[in-house]
Amino acid sequence: MSRKIPLAEGETCRTACAPAALRAGVDENTGELLSAPVLARRVGWATDLVSHMASSLLSERWNTTDVDTLAAGVDTGGRKLPSNAWMALRRLGWTTAPPQGVRVNDRIVRMAQELAGRAVRSVKWRADVVAGVLATWPADPTKRTEAEWEAVRAAIPGGEYLPSSVIRSRTRQITSYLRKHERLPADVFELEPSPSVPRMLLLSACDAQQATIERSATEPTKALLRLQLPTRPDPASYRDWTWVACPITFPPTIPANAVLHLPALRNLGGKVRADFAYTHPVPKASGSGHTVALGVDWGLNTLLSAGAARLHHDGRITALGTGGQFRAAGVLAKQHRLRKQSERLHAKTDQYTRLADPALEGKVAVLAKEIEQVSKRRSTLNHALAWSAARWTVDQALAAGATVIYLEDLRSMEAGGMGRTHNTRLSQTVRGRIAERMRHLAAEIGIAVVTVPPTNTSKHCPNCLVPLRHRKAPDRPTEPGWKWALCPNPECGWQGDRDQGAWRRIAARGLAHQTTTVVDTTSSTMVIRKVVDQLEAKALISTAIPKASRKDRSKTGPTRPRTNRPAPRRRGIPSPTRSSGCAGQRPEGHAPPGRTGLPRAAHRHQGVRTISAPTTRPHRARGAALGAGFHLHAHATPPRWADPPSDTISLTEDHQADQRR
Repeated sequence: MSRKIPLAEGETCRTACAPAALRAGVDENTGELLSAPVLARRVGWATDLVSHMASSLLSERWNTTDVDTLAAGVDTGGRKLPSNAWMALRRLGWTTAPPQGVRVNDRIVRMAQELAGRAVRSVKWRADVVAGVLATWPADPTKRTEAEWEAVRAAIPGGEYLPSSVIRSRTRQITSYLRKHERLPADVFELEPSPSVPRMLLLSACDAQQATIERSATEPTKALLRLQLPTRPDPASYRDWTWVACPITFPPTIPANAVLHLPALRNLGGKVRADFAYTHPVPKASGSGHTVALGVDWGLNTLLSAGAARLHHDGRITALGTGGQFRAAGVLAKQHRLRKQSERLHAKTDQYTRLADPALEGKVAVLAKEIEQVSKRRSTLNHALAWSAARWTVDQALAAGATVIYLEDLRSMEAGGMGRTHNTRLSQTVRGRIAERMRHLAAEIGIAVVTVPPTNTSKHCPNCLVPLRHRKAPDRPTEPGWKWALCPNPECGWQGDRDQGAWRRIAARGLAHQTTTVVDTTSSTMVIRKVVDQLEAKALISTAIPKASRKDRSKTGPTRPRTNRPAPRRRGIPSPTRSSGCAGQRPEGHAPPGRTGLPRAAHRHQGVRTISAPTTRPHRARGAALGAGFHLHAHATPPRWADPPSDTISLTEDHQADQRR
């Protein structure tokens, strides 16, 4: 079957991955039906053989000479090395073998070489960074001078645009080694041990003699995976390997015209998980030529603030609407609670370990299981938050008709100076995952995602670029703070939420600098490297001037009498008598009369308008304390085409006040 996809004009190929599970299989030699535990055991035997060979090969080649040889991209004869890691290792003569007395075919060796080759290739970047830091070791590692920063960036390949946080983290790692051994390490291979090889089967390194996959012609969500698996943990001959056919059901996210590739198999929790890669055509995204863009600004409780801007033919940039916000205070509060719980469990485990009492071994085992469960909950919460925020952002771009999303680049941001709790929450925000999912979803519909420099996006006015004055809230114009921004320019006078002004600056900067968009060679993402003063002067949000109406609206007669409009969605009959409370109480609006209150987290104030913080007690997300679900904590501004939300969940403040009267 051909792996090439026919493309139309304006289309490109996109490779994505979707999870699936192998729930059963059939041994083609005996016709035996293999249950999920039996199938997982046989896959685990093959995984153990592959990981053992890959670990031995990786430990043998974990040095500077071999890593540089593979990174050079040419063999001893001067020929270019193949892109596949296993083929490149064979060209260099780096081989491995199974244990004595075990017989495997050549495709099993290929998978081991592929795993080891990918690990060796990935360490090259870290080796260059560590080598550059060691070559320009500063006099004071805690604080580099401007000249020392320029020297270390010049010593690292591509260090001009490397985030400062990466260099600082490597400096702290080397400082810890220096404190322990009283000398600097020679390279990254002395600083770090050889990594552990993941227990997985990379079937993409095989051919039809080891594994095949065929999609059903009648049911697009069905496929059949055939692969050879051992019948014993130490196969002594090829007879101990048999073909197993596994039916698979794909998720509906895989298009019907997609080309399937052989998956990667993992044995997790007694079940076989498969990561299927597929390639399908998508609209091609462009880095320039955009007229409508969505600007996205990062926050903490207000995780994302986004809005659209339009570039006119005369060069003016105007904002399309007031924008929206994705508020995740409850989710982040729950994440913070789980983090503290994990820290307490780790501290207790360390204390029991230091005591070295055999009677405490059972408690250590119980704590280990609890730590694992808390870690899974944190991972699941971060996963759901990343997908929800990315989906909301792409929906906002679709609703506004934007062809590009300009995202603030905060990779180099380090949390500090904001208090212990605030710094920890900032450092644990899943910005990288959200950006990755955002690019994944935007690529399906041809929307480009471009990162822009974050310099002065929240500091300068979006209309006149004058430095803003930040206050605590609009009702406290003289009290210093950071949430509310005021423009001191009397000719402008803009004021608004700090994040709302930031997305305007980001969208305007992206539209003004779109001709400087490049593709990063290391991450294959679109970026705007730096701010150009001439282009930044044009990155202004122009205020629309209302046109004067020429129609004479003078009053020519008496005003028509109008009936009083009833309250919206109010019942026309009184509430039934309840067992507790006053009889004949007025209806409660759209909520059933029998309900005592609105759902958890519905009363929490998360409106777009900023008010001063409550003074009676510190703000606390009720749902996070009571353990409510994820969606009661993630409050997103809906796109313009969405149906209005239910009154029981998102009533406006004025409407809630009317209901209470």
